[in-house]
Order: sequence, then C-alpha cells, then structure tokens
Amino acid sequence: MRILSALLLSVLTLSLTACGRSEQINGRSSSTAYRSVKMLKERLPPEKRIEFEISFWTIRDAYKDTKEFLSQVDGKNPDEIIETGREIYQQRKNQGFREYQQYSSWEEMIDKYARERREQDRHIKPDKRDKANDVLYKL
Repeated sequence: MRILSALLLSVLTLSLTACGRSEQINGRSSSTAYRSVKMLKERLPPEKRIEFEISFWTIRDAYKDTKEFLSQVDGKNPDEIIETGREIYQQRKNQGFREYQQYSSWEEMIDKYARERREQDRHIKPDKRDKANDVLYKL
C-alpha cells in the first residue's frame, strides 16, 4: 500500500510539473520553441493572435543568434512576448529602423497586419480535394 501511494504521489507530481509550463514558451531548442508558439497561438483569442505572432517574430529578428533568442523567449507567456515585442519595436523606431517609420504606433502596425490577414483569409478558396476526402458519410 505504501508503494502504491508513493507511486501515485510521484505520478501526480510529475504530471503537475509537466503541465505547469503549458502557458509558456519552451525555449530548450528552436523546434520546441516553435511548437510552443504554435500551441499558444491557437489558445489565444483571435484579436491577440496576430500581435503575439508579430511580437515573437520581432524578437526573433532582433536576436539573430539562436541561443540568445531562445534565452529571450524561454519561459515567457504570451503577454510577456507581446510586451517584449513592443519594446523592441519602440527601440528600433527610435533608432530610425526604416520599416517601422511608416507606422505612428505599435497598434497601427498590428491593425495593418490584422487587416492584411483578414483579406488573405477572405480570398482562400476551398480545395476541391477536401470535399472528396470528407469523413462524414451519408447514412
């Protein structure tokens, strides 16, 4: 009985530890970081997804060295990534970064990319092959 309770306790502790970082980026390697970002992005409300995605790639662009980039994103949640992205945007804008000069603010840049994404989504046509692979059968 003692062994069973110890085993149950260790399994419970391990599962809680494994699930504890579910809202954070795992920066152990590039592939785990990208996988974490993908999962986090899917859990975010639609209005925050683009801001999170742009922030992540802004951080990636600012830190060319992979190890330095991973140390910047490891353990951060989406709000922290967005805040870091804003800071990098503001630093680059103040330094005269050419691509950011066309925007008066971070919000304006995010709005522009959100409009572009909605426009892209509007023009996506369903693939005919998808209909042929429908798993819903007529009974």
